[in-house]
Amino acid sequence: MTPVERGLRVHLIEAARRMNASGLNQGRSGNVSVRVEGGFLVTPTGVPYESLNPPDLVFMRQDGQREGTYTPSSEWRLHRDIYEKRSEAGAVVHTHSPYATSIACLRRSIPAFHYEVAFVGGSDIRCADYATFGTQELSDSALKALEGRRACLLANHGVAAMGADIDDAFGMADKVEMLARLYWQALQAGDPVILDEDEMALILERFQTYGRD
Repeated sequence: MTPVERGLRVHLIEAARRMNASGLNQGRSGNVSVRVEGGFLVTPTGVPYESLNPPDLVFMRQDGQREGTYTPSSEWRLHRDIYEKRSEAGAVVHTHSPYATSIACLRRSIPAFHYEVAFVGGSDIRCADYATFGTQELSDSALKALEGRRACLLANHGVAAMGADIDDAFGMADKVEMLARLYWQALQAGDPVILDEDEMALILERFQTYGRD
């Protein structure tokens, strides 16, 4: 293991632990991966994040072959297919964050109730159709919901988010949970006012240069 690879593995484990510490995840649920040459590294299934060491992460090839002591996360197909279909994805974070998962259990998408929904890539955060965890059907459903988006809800399950690197993907998952919480809270008071398509198109255009000189 080269120093660079070890550093990447350490960073991946830190992100997995941060999911639980931040409340984006609980216990052994959820998973994190990062694209590497020849495939991707992913957290193993059923192993507490607190006890993970760099060699414990599983290296997966695109053909489903693996290297490592442990069995990969049951959602490895989801990670593999995102990397295959979305060349811009450098990392994937899957969480069971409370508010986003609650809305996913209603099988509802998050509409443009707030302009920051556009951060995800469009005028809503779609909810993928339900499929059993760990199946190819779940991956297929998520990929459809992720078209033109950087994150989606997974019906009766949780959230899938991607980014250019681990921190970017983590930030996207965190943004989805924040928006889900605001949407949930707004629903308690009434029906949130939804921004129209023209306004969201303008927001999306402005976000193309957001945070840049």
